Amino acid sequence: MARAPFEIAGTQIEAGTRKTVEVPVAKLYTHTPLHIPVEVVHGRRNGPVLMVCSAIHGDEINGVEIVRRVLTNSALRHLRGTLVAVPIVNIFGFVQRTRYLPDRRDLNRCFPGSESGSLGGRIAYLLRTQIMEKVTHIIDLHTGPVHRFNLPQIRAELKNPETVRMADAFGAPIIINAGLREGSLRAYADSLDIPVITYEGGEALRFDDVVIGSGIKGVIRVMRELEMIPAKKAPKAPKKRSETAANSQWVRADIDGIMRPIASLGQKVRKGQRLAMVADPFGESETAIVSPCSGIVICVNNLPLVNEGEAIYHIARFDELSEAEKAMDYFRSSFEAEVTEAVVPVHPWDELQK
Repeated sequence: MARAPFEIAGTQIEAGTRKTVEVPVAKLYTHTPLHIPVEVVHGRRNGPVLMVCSAIHGDEINGVEIVRRVLTNSALRHLRGTLVAVPIVNIFGFVQRTRYLPDRRDLNRCFPGSESGSLGGRIAYLLRTQIMEKVTHIIDLHTGPVHRFNLPQIRAELKNPETVRMADAFGAPIIINAGLREGSLRAYADSLDIPVITYEGGEALRFDDVVIGSGIKGVIRVMRELEMIPAKKAPKAPKKRSETAANSQWVRADIDGIMRPIASLGQKVRKGQRLAMVADPFGESETAIVSPCSGIVICVNNLPLVNEGEAIYHIARFDELSEAEKAMDYFRSSFEAEVTEAVVPVHPWDELQK
């Protein structure tokens, strides 16, 4: 029996076809209509319905490129189930190159939304009713904010075994067992018992080849794990790609000044080790910023001008730090050839490419 069509925003996508659906979301004050583009690939055979979305924060653009490249993968010709790709959720923020909506609301704090609420609430309601409530699994793609670079990592609440399976399959070097934030897409999906993982990597308004490559591979691995696309014909012996952090801790500047970083992204640090030096502009005083714990650096602030209390490093802590180092080594080696061939901008991430 033929598989039933998949419907979104009044448009039906027949089994064995793909279609771009422009979901009307709102109008600018000039009456110019805005739409959220959604690409639906509806396989001939039954299977999971996976939503892959990005740019819920409009300036987090690495995910947009990840979704674009996943949609070019030839394996989708053999898709089992349905892939719902939403490359730009926050179309307002994307156009304006900002994290937020025009009213300065964070769309990722507006779920489950309301049909008659704020702009953020209305967009969240639209996404929820038109897409989220029709899917079985979700991958939400993010980056660090402006001037902060995130190591590729998965954040998820690991109480759901299916979520754990997705997180392990993705293959980011670090998995953080992260609590749910009220109003977030992840929290609402969890309330519906939809397994959801969040991929974090890179910095807002910047493309990074390693982050994008890691994200593409991760989405494809999850789809293989869910048996949505065929497995590789000759799989290699499985390796431990990821290590789960027990928790994480932000390190903040003790004083205002100019920061000179010492520790690099992905580096192992010990408790009491110097991470950076912060000095006043006249060179009269200089303060060392030390790590409060042992772990792996998973985020760095790339802006050297810091205020007292500003977050400058994020450290993930592990029960077995040596195992986390192995996961990092495996991640480095898996991208070594690609990075050698690619032209990549110079920033602290280069430490991982040696």
